[in-house]
Amino acid sequence: MRAVLQRAIDRADAWIVDRPGRVVALFLVLTLVFGVGLTNVSTDSGTESFSEDIPEQQALDAVTEQFEDPFDPDPQTTQLIQSGENVVSKPGLLRMAEAQYRLAEREDLRVVETNSAASMVAMQLDPSATTLEAQRDVLERTPSGAIRQAVRETAAENPAFVRLLSTDFNQRSARASATVAIVEHDIPGDPAEEGQTGELTRIQRTSERVVAPLGGDIRVFGAGIINDEFSTVIGDSLLVVIPAAVVLLVGFLIIAYRDFVDLLLGMVALGTTIVWTLGFMGLVGIPFSQILIAVPPLLLAVGIDFGIHAINRFREEKAAGVDRETAMRRTTDQLLVAFFLVTATSVVGFASNLASGLLPIREFGVVASVGIVFAFLVFGVYLPALKMYTDDLRDRYPQIPTFSQAPLASAESRVGSVLQVGVVVAERAPLVLVAVALVVSTGAGVYATGVDTAFTQEQFLPPEETPAYLDSLPEPFRPGEYTITRDINFLEDTFEASEGDQVVVYVEGPMTSDGALESMARAGTNPPSTFVPDGRRAEEESILSLIQFYAAQDPAFAALVERNDGNRNGIPDENLERIYDALFTSPAGDAAETYLTDDYRNARVLYTVQGDADDAEITADTRDVADKYRFRATATGEIVVFQAVADLIFESAIVSLALALVGTAAFLVVAFTVLEGRPSLGLVNLLPIVMTVAFVAATMRVIDYSLNAFTATVLAMTIGLGIDYSVHVVHRFVDELAVRGDPSAAVTATVVGTGGALAGSMLTTVFGIGVLVLAVFPAIGQFGVLAAISVVYSFFSSMLVLPSALLLWCRFVRPNTNTPSSTSRDAPTED
Repeated sequence: MRAVLQRAIDRADAWIVDRPGRVVALFLVLTLVFGVGLTNVSTDSGTESFSEDIPEQQALDAVTEQFEDPFDPDPQTTQLIQSGENVVSKPGLLRMAEAQYRLAEREDLRVVETNSAASMVAMQLDPSATTLEAQRDVLERTPSGAIRQAVRETAAENPAFVRLLSTDFNQRSARASATVAIVEHDIPGDPAEEGQTGELTRIQRTSERVVAPLGGDIRVFGAGIINDEFSTVIGDSLLVVIPAAVVLLVGFLIIAYRDFVDLLLGMVALGTTIVWTLGFMGLVGIPFSQILIAVPPLLLAVGIDFGIHAINRFREEKAAGVDRETAMRRTTDQLLVAFFLVTATSVVGFASNLASGLLPIREFGVVASVGIVFAFLVFGVYLPALKMYTDDLRDRYPQIPTFSQAPLASAESRVGSVLQVGVVVAERAPLVLVAVALVVSTGAGVYATGVDTAFTQEQFLPPEETPAYLDSLPEPFRPGEYTITRDINFLEDTFEASEGDQVVVYVEGPMTSDGALESMARAGTNPPSTFVPDGRRAEEESILSLIQFYAAQDPAFAALVERNDGNRNGIPDENLERIYDALFTSPAGDAAETYLTDDYRNARVLYTVQGDADDAEITADTRDVADKYRFRATATGEIVVFQAVADLIFESAIVSLALALVGTAAFLVVAFTVLEGRPSLGLVNLLPIVMTVAFVAATMRVIDYSLNAFTATVLAMTIGLGIDYSVHVVHRFVDELAVRGDPSAAVTATVVGTGGALAGSMLTTVFGIGVLVLAVFPAIGQFGVLAAISVVYSFFSSMLVLPSALLLWCRFVRPNTNTPSSTSRDAPTED
């Protein structure tokens, strides 16, 4: 097996050293192919893709489809939010009526129906005013006093009218500070398809311009604007993050390479990796979501790591006095193996996310894994070939400037002396250091079990106010203006509890059956502690509460209910179909449609919950209440759905971490068995990684970061990123040990040589992925912070603890030898 691998490496060496021009041409052609895919990359944003496969979300989708509610995000409706005045005064109602009329008059806005408090008041004044123009005229010619009386009467008779008004509505004085109108559009096709989503965005952005001249504060809100801003925030984040990463990384590359041509080669290789990865996404149809914003900085950071290792190792060999071809053969002989080990273990770490129950996390695992493979090919084959090709050009054209070609560190350098701290400790007390490291890591792991798990819409929303440092950026890097967070917060704070403050029970069964409403009442009796009580029952909104409300307003309906209430408890239990028929044909009919389907087979019950209650407790209590129903009932609503996703996130993080650790261990054991005949070296590689994972998880708790849709991938990703450092150290140590024979000399040469490149790559990786803190929404920033921390921990554990572990390995596993190997570094012998 080892011989087969060596033959493959020798072929790669031959192409890189002897035919660099052909290699460069091949990679350029592949870049053009992936460039075609780059033009097909689409975006996907929001929380829907995280929850689309879970039962709670499917129930919520059924609720959204079957029940009308002004606060449900119907994909083909626009909400007009009016505030800043008494919206039920004559001027306020006229302004809303005029807005509805102007929108309906525009054929390109595809308006088929509107619903507002203004329309309801106009119909109360004149039932024959069935058109928007007639309703506007009625309001215009009616005195203010008559309008106030009509507002009072409408509120008393129609609960749907009250739901369209802010919670500060005062029926007696006919005053409210805000209202919402609903405008329905007829958009052919599936509204979830990209073309229809774009059409709705166009309609709603046009609607903004139509209502703007009316004055007052009438804002347009809806799914089209939400999708538009979700997509915009991805582009704005990339527009800030990528240039910042490039500027920082170029600065570090200047220090690392200290040569203009080598710097240019590194940038070309980085660009190629990004183009290939994004092109792959376009070719296979993976949309660019918020979580994938982390991939380009990640690849930039890993690519620079590979590049620094490649250039630095080549310079080390050149500094030893050999010719360019021999130096490159030795470099690729060593680094192709090291890069392969790093790539394979990184792929294991990233691909472990494929076990997640959440589609975006699985897509992240696919894209990151493929991107790492591309980085291996580009920096393991393309960059060395470019280096050979350009160095040939330098020989032919001396005008091309050449600056420093010295490696990053030597034993006599200041960097080299600092890096030897771990070696000094390893030579004096390796067992003590490893023991202390294991004890401290175990303590950190136990402490990390207290990390919270969370999934909220706010993690995906653009900020309500853009940070000042982003506003100060010049065009085109300055982010645009975002309104959806402001409007969502306004709706939640100003109107009746939306599903963000409530939970929903979706009931499926014949609601006309005797006792169906009694079952609904029993389910809400003696409510759990997380529910808001209303006497002995939970505070709820349902077809039952609407029946009781309307019975208090209409004596005839009250008499009908009483005749069919066998046990006289105010809950009808017979002839329910007749009661529903009477309710649906009454002024409360519109409200009834929000709680019961037209065929009387499915019902929606909303329970108000305590605002400070824990989401996990609310979810458990809601499921308990749903189990009390006579018919099939599913607990759902935003809180329940998001908690279900949070549970999946936690499960995914644990499963992915376990798979990454086990998969990485298995691969490294097999790899070092094949390459060196020493499977135990594979386990030695894991020590720094296990430490790093424990410390990263503990740090999350210390700085109060939760496991969310973005940070859930960090623990498994820590293995993918961090294994780079330990693999390079162990692989270089084995090579040096074969040449030098003495473990202390081998570990010193390893830490000084590879350690210098690792230090440079650590800094570039930290700052390259750390720039994610500049992303427009903070959840990605948390991801960047944790990823950067994981790299720092991986570097220091590899530099400080791994040397001791390697010397202990030599002491207890491999018999010591002080005789250098007689073989050359081109082909180190087996242990």
